[in-house]
Amino acid sequence: MTAESPHSEGIRVVQEPGPNELRDPIVRAELKRASVWFGLGIGVALVVLLIQPLLIIFGGLVVASMLDGGVRLLGRVLPIPRGLRLLIVVLFVLGFIGSVFYLTGVQIALQAEQLRTTLEVQGNRVVEWISGLGLMPGRADITSMAQQALGSIGRLTSAVGSVLGAGASLLMVLSIGLFVAIEPRIYERGLQWMVPVAARDDFSVTIGRMARMLRVLLAGRLLGMVFEGVVTWILLSIAGVPMALLLGIITGILAFIPNIGAFVSGVLMISVGFSAGTDTGFWAIAVYFGVQTFDGYVLIPLVAKKTVDLPPALTLSAQILASTLFGFMGLALADPIVAMIKVALESEAERAAKAQDREPRGFHWRVRHRDTVAAAATIAESPGQPPVI
Repeated sequence: MTAESPHSEGIRVVQEPGPNELRDPIVRAELKRASVWFGLGIGVALVVLLIQPLLIIFGGLVVASMLDGGVRLLGRVLPIPRGLRLLIVVLFVLGFIGSVFYLTGVQIALQAEQLRTTLEVQGNRVVEWISGLGLMPGRADITSMAQQALGSIGRLTSAVGSVLGAGASLLMVLSIGLFVAIEPRIYERGLQWMVPVAARDDFSVTIGRMARMLRVLLAGRLLGMVFEGVVTWILLSIAGVPMALLLGIITGILAFIPNIGAFVSGVLMISVGFSAGTDTGFWAIAVYFGVQTFDGYVLIPLVAKKTVDLPPALTLSAQILASTLFGFMGLALADPIVAMIKVALESEAERAAKAQDREPRGFHWRVRHRDTVAAAATIAESPGQPPVI
């Protein structure tokens, strides 16, 4: 039986190349396009799955920026190798923290227990007052209300998890920061290797601006933390507010988180103040608003002149989103992340503007072309000049 042709059998054979013909240029182009979108989807999925480790790495970079800023500042007065300056900075930080806890450790522990009891009593009083106004269906416990409030916010404390997990995360952040601060040039060179050679100049400039902005921003933030903590402690002690030392330490620590940290420290300060009496409570309110006003209208504008001026609404919105999506660590790092994104966008806009200025536009080309033709005609009509070809 002889084989018949497909045409004689009424079968139509497709002559175009199929998806398995990788030699076809069209198929290869489509595969490249699909691989780009597929890789982008994988990258987004990896970022979502690995967001907590990425935040730990970014926290380490923040710590490295703090240490590097101290090393650079110390280098202005001590012309010694970088390693020795870094060792001095680390020893100074450890000595300061250790001396604070050694001198005030017992007092802080006693005040911490007293603060917890005071907040429970004040919270129950507020709940009873709200219930008396008829705004609450029944008597509620302050603990259940706090749990409901945290549950409504979302995963605000999901990054902390447990004390062991928080300690491990803090240890990793400090280790990454110390390793990067020891030799930052190695990691900078590694980042540049990941970028094409043609784009490395612009990339290195952007990275340098981000690093400089982060150093100054964190230096200003540390200055604000020290100022708020020390001044709050002194003024609360003068006003006779109980647990002034602990409230000063808490205020200084929470000052690292703009907006939300000031609100939380203010609630704690005023609650403790009214627990000692009405006059003391009003003194606590005065101290809180006085410190926050000076910090907001003097310190923060001075820091903003040297760094990126972030609008308060933008910072607060970023903190809400970061705390809901990434937990407590996202809340703490929202401000540096937004600042670095803004620096990157400004650098990109600057490069785009320069590229646009270098490229001749159509209208400008027509104007220059018209002027050139007119000048050539003038030269040709002038006596004693050779004709223009």
